[in-house]
Amino acid sequence: MSSFKNLRIVDNFYQTSMFYPMPTMLISTLSPSGATSLGAYSLCFPYYIAGKEYYAMLLECRNSSNTAQNLLRTGVCAINFLEDSRRLFKETVRLGFPGERCEEKMSDCFLEMEAGQAADKESDGGARPLVLKDAYQVLECSWDDSLEGASEDRARLGLLEGVEPPYRSFNGITSRFGAHFILRIDAILMKERQYDAIVGGVRARDFPRVPVDYGYRDSKSFWYTRFRKPLGVSVPARPGMDLASVKYAADRIDPEVSFSDEACEALRKIPRIFLKTALTGIAEQAKSMDLPRVGGKLVVDAEVLAIVNDKRNAEKRG
Repeated sequence: MSSFKNLRIVDNFYQTSMFYPMPTMLISTLSPSGATSLGAYSLCFPYYIAGKEYYAMLLECRNSSNTAQNLLRTGVCAINFLEDSRRLFKETVRLGFPGERCEEKMSDCFLEMEAGQAADKESDGGARPLVLKDAYQVLECSWDDSLEGASEDRARLGLLEGVEPPYRSFNGITSRFGAHFILRIDAILMKERQYDAIVGGVRARDFPRVPVDYGYRDSKSFWYTRFRKPLGVSVPARPGMDLASVKYAADRIDPEVSFSDEACEALRKIPRIFLKTALTGIAEQAKSMDLPRVGGKLVVDAEVLAIVNDKRNAEKRG
C-alpha cells in the first residue's frame, strides 16, 4: 500500500497542488508613459545556461499583466532580487496584486531606483527600465522575440477575458491567459559584497539573505520563509581520473595543441563527464594566446593553465 495520497492536478498546480519553494523577485518594465513599473514574480528561471550564443532566463506570467503587456511592447526588463526583509516582502506582495494600472500601484511605491548598465538596444531607442537600489543582484534582459516568430505577438495584446488562438509553444503568448518570455541576459549587476564573494570565493557570511516563497495557499495569505544561515555540505571526495586517461583525452582534443604532464595532472580532478568540454575550452584559450610552438604545437603547461584560469576569473570581474 502506498504511503502517498494522489492529489488532483488543477490550474496553478505549483501553488494549489504542491508545496513548491520558489525565488522572489521584482521585474521592472517600461509602462506606456515611459515610467518604470514593478511586478512581483516567482516563475522566472535560468533557461539557456551553456552552449548557446547567449544566456537567458524564462519568465512565465499572465498575458494580461502589466509586465507582459510592457514586454510585448518594448521587449526589455530588469529582474531585481531583494534580500529578506518583512518590509520589502510586504511591498513585493502588494506590487504583485493583479488588476491595477502601472501608475496606480507605483504611486505608493517607496522603493528607490537607479539607472542600469546594460548596453542600449537600437530597437528600443536606448530606453531601459530602472533597477532597484535595494536589490543585491539584477539581471538586465531583452526578450528574444525572434524565437518561434513571437514578434507577431506584439499586436496581440492580452485581455482580461483571454487571448484567442493560435498560441505559441514556448515563447510569446502560449495560452488563453498565459505568456512565456525567453529573456536574453544583457548584464548581471551585483552589489559589491556579493561581487567580491563570487570573484574571490564564497563563505557562508557572504550569501545574500534570500527569502523563499510558496505562493498563495488559502486565498488569504502569501507564504514565505525567512532566511537562515546557509549550510555548506562538502562535495564527496572522488578519486581523480588516472593520468593516462587525461593524457589520452588531451592528445586528441586539438591537433594544434599539446598538454604537458603537469597540466594533465592538474586536470585529473575534473569529473570525467566534463573533461572534454574543459579541454576544448582550454585549447581555444591557448590558441588565442601568443605561445611558442614546440614540434608545431602550442604547449599547455602548468603556467599556461594558470594564465587561462586567471583569464576566466578576470571575465567574472568583467
